[in-house]
Amino acid sequence: MEPIEILKEFNSCYQKIQAIAQDENWLKLIADQKIDPEAATHLGDVLHYLTEAMGCVEEIVEVKTVQNSRIINSKLLNC
Repeated sequence: MEPIEILKEFNSCYQKIQAIAQDENWLKLIADQKIDPEAATHLGDVLHYLTEAMGCVEEIVEVKTVQNSRIINSKLLNC
C-alpha cells in the first residue's frame, strides 16, 4: 500500500471514529452510565493517536510530492 493510500485509509477511519464520538446514541450511553465514562476518554485518545500517525505519514507524502515535482520540473527544463 502506498503512503497516500495509507493516509486516505487513516483519514477514513478518523472520520468514522469521530462520527461515533459525536453520535447521539454514543453520548447517551455515556450519559446514562451504561458504559464506563472512561470510554469517551479512550475514544478521544484513539483520535489523538490516529492524528499523530496521520501526521507522520503526511510528512512522507509531502516529501514524495516535492520530490516528484522536482523531477517533473527538471524533465520539463530539459525538453
